Amino acid sequence: MKFSEIKERITGISCPVFGISWNPPVAECNTAKRIIRFLEDRRVLYNPSEMENPIHCVQSIFEIRKFLNTELQSLSEKSKLFDPIKAMRISCRKFLDKMNVEDDRFLDHASTWGHWASWTFASALGELRGNFGIMISQIATLYGIDVEDDLASIIPEKDN
Repeated sequence: MKFSEIKERITGISCPVFGISWNPPVAECNTAKRIIRFLEDRRVLYNPSEMENPIHCVQSIFEIRKFLNTELQSLSEKSKLFDPIKAMRISCRKFLDKMNVEDDRFLDHASTWGHWASWTFASALGELRGNFGIMISQIATLYGIDVEDDLASIIPEKDN
């Protein structure tokens, strides 16, 4: 999805003073692109949940969280990229908490559609994807980045 299409889906980005333009630093743009490109290859964010193995999803979320943590450490807290990355990292942690990763039996049951653990998995995954979609749209809009269609499928539609 092109940056311009993503921009049209955004209903608003808060700005302290109306009409201010902003040119992000080159290093920050490169970090934003690196993060989007990494997430484009994470099918846990966009494949139908019934196609996903919960154990593999948990492992992928661990990897995403680790990657985001590394990227976050290189950013200033004043960076416009800092808050969306931090929010995604928090979403990963929340997902992992809901998945109760120390209990292998829970993850095994989460693979069995119809079992209550699968409902927890699907709900947690949907919440994570929703949060990531919002943050990805903000990053793509702020830094003018195109997003592959698979990942762009989690970006919320504009309200009419």
